Amino acid sequence: MKKSIIALFMASLAIVACKSHEEKKAAFIQEVESIEEGFNQLIMEVYADSTLTDIEKNDKVNAAYEEAIAKYIEVNRKAIEKNRDNDIAVQALSYIYGELTNKEILEYVDMLSPQMQQDSSVVKIAEGARKAMLTEEGAKFLDFTIEDSDGQSVSFSDYVGKGKYVLVDFWASWCGPCKREIPNIRAAYEKYGPKGLEVLSVAVWDKPEDTKAAAKEHGVVWSQIINAQQIPTDLYGIRGIPQIMLFGPDGTILKRDLRGEGIDAELAKYFAE
Repeated sequence: MKKSIIALFMASLAIVACKSHEEKKAAFIQEVESIEEGFNQLIMEVYADSTLTDIEKNDKVNAAYEEAIAKYIEVNRKAIEKNRDNDIAVQALSYIYGELTNKEILEYVDMLSPQMQQDSSVVKIAEGARKAMLTEEGAKFLDFTIEDSDGQSVSFSDYVGKGKYVLVDFWASWCGPCKREIPNIRAAYEKYGPKGLEVLSVAVWDKPEDTKAAAKEHGVVWSQIINAQQIPTDLYGIRGIPQIMLFGPDGTILKRDLRGEGIDAELAKYFAE
């Protein structure tokens, strides 16, 4: 009888603990979502304000984003620190790893309990960070070979490490930000191409027919590698696209994460007027 009572008592404690954990998890998710919803609401209000100029709207949006992302990271950071031995920390890490440096990602992974470090999503995040650290600025390029959409074998080294500066855009046809960067890449191609710059678009996570259609629609007239899928993104630890990188003549990675006006600013360092 005594053993039965103890067993029932322990079972009831497990149920209460489980309920408490699920409540904590729900509260955490709600807090994260409230930050996202608040930012999205503010964006709609800013763009609906006819008294603001486009420049003023962009300034407000950028300021709101910086504030929201700082709060977002802090909420998730605290969740990781307080839940190192359960799945709340895993979920928090999955929310913010794209906003962290590779070193920071591995530091957060090290915070987790050995059991949580074995979670499949954590393993994947950590592996991506370690690979990205091997291809940080200053490292030599890593080669890969794929079968393109026409059944031909093509290697990254067919373009990179051949004695020229190469601007490489990892992109996909369904990616809005990728397509918004194409005019900036085209401007770089037209301005620096005559001076020796090579430009290469590498289609990832995309259907070849969609890549070709989007490339034609948006005027991608420079070299392309189509149908690379996840091979280069796994190799270079690319967590989001577009990922625009500049490689030196010997294949050294000179710059990652180029966007907008930053593309021209970086290229201007290597091509004299």
